[in-house]
Amino acid sequence: MLMILNWGLPSILFIMGVYTFVSNRKHLLSMLLSLEYIVLSLFLLLFIYLNLFNFENFFSMMFLTFSVCEGALGLSVLVSMIRTHGNDYFQSFNILQC
Repeated sequence: MLMILNWGLPSILFIMGVYTFVSNRKHLLSMLLSLEYIVLSLFLLLFIYLNLFNFENFFSMMFLTFSVCEGALGLSVLVSMIRTHGNDYFQSFNILQC
């Protein structure tokens, strides 16, 4: 029962995050928040996996470091998009336009 709770809950959280990412594609901010939710659920899965097999948690700290860098890059893209276009709608943003 405990094994199902350890692996089932983060898996459900991951699936919910992917569903939120796929369904909310209007705003960049909502997509970035759902990506952070996915990263947190993956961190939880990684932490459970490393503790289950008695590995060190050094890799999980590296994973958190890279996820913080990913969040900072996403926030900088959001700020630059709002400065240039005035909003974060993907419908008003043309990728081919400079």
